[in-house]
Amino acid sequence: MQMQREIGGIPASAVGLGTWAMGGWLWGGGDDDASVAAIRAALDAGVTLVDTAPAYGLGRAEQLVGRAIEGRRDEVVLVTKCGLVWDTDKGRPFVGQDDKTIHRYLGAESVRAELEASLRRLRTDHVDVLITHWQDPTTPIAETMEALLALKAEGKARAIGISNASVEDLAAYRAAGPVDCVQEAYNMLDRGLEQTLIPPCRDAGIAVISYSSLALGLLTGRIGPERSFDGDDLRRTNPRFSVENRRLVAAFAADLGGIARDHGVEVADVVIAWTLAQPGITFALCGARNADQARANARAGELRLAADELAAIDRAIAAHLGPVAAAA
Repeated sequence: MQMQREIGGIPASAVGLGTWAMGGWLWGGGDDDASVAAIRAALDAGVTLVDTAPAYGLGRAEQLVGRAIEGRRDEVVLVTKCGLVWDTDKGRPFVGQDDKTIHRYLGAESVRAELEASLRRLRTDHVDVLITHWQDPTTPIAETMEALLALKAEGKARAIGISNASVEDLAAYRAAGPVDCVQEAYNMLDRGLEQTLIPPCRDAGIAVISYSSLALGLLTGRIGPERSFDGDDLRRTNPRFSVENRRLVAAFAADLGGIARDHGVEVADVVIAWTLAQPGITFALCGARNADQARANARAGELRLAADELAAIDRAIAAHLGPVAAAA
């Protein structure tokens, strides 16, 4: 049975499907049919939380989600984002994609226009959660929050949240209205959130959604020292993916092998279950590019680790992953 938790009073599976890689950008391209199959396989396995964003392939990932969930919208807790735009020079230039410059911009008119475009791509009249993707220092947070709350009042977003934000950002949003969730990078290698946003979120009952829960796939146990990365795949130049670091991760995965075998799952499932067992982490997003990966990740939502297993995992992290974490 999939573990269930809540975002703003909305129940959803604790394991969520992330769709960044489905957009192809920074992942060496994508396969649309395999992506649609992955989404449907996740739903079939009981995953209800599906996370996407306009910037994932300039709308490509949202279109694939819309295609995959057509006729199944009531099975999905649908999350999308706003704040990364390529149709304006307002805000701050952020990154290039194809021949477009993406800006971080959260002006009120843009937030609304982005959501309307997302709804068309997603083939729905509302999203369950709307999150500011990256923060925009050129727009007052009160203006952004007013737009988010208006969309919530209209029923176009049932809950609202923020991502890639500071403690100060969270406080400013909360001063303007209720925040239902934060979405931040968190995994065995990236644990700074434990000292920053998790404490105030736990105090306020705000859901915390981890992204990059498997560290771009590094912690799956499936990426060995022999693996190569092609094209624009961001892992090709990421120092964490050096051959030596992949050897360290392979040794770490070997240490977790016994726990995985005892539960009849893969190492990646143990890693995801460990993430969900950390205090303050409500949901764990995990990417998948095909149906087999989606089904494998979904198993983690049924896995409950005992205290001695969690302690053994912590020992394996300490023994092997320190140099890998430091290579960020």
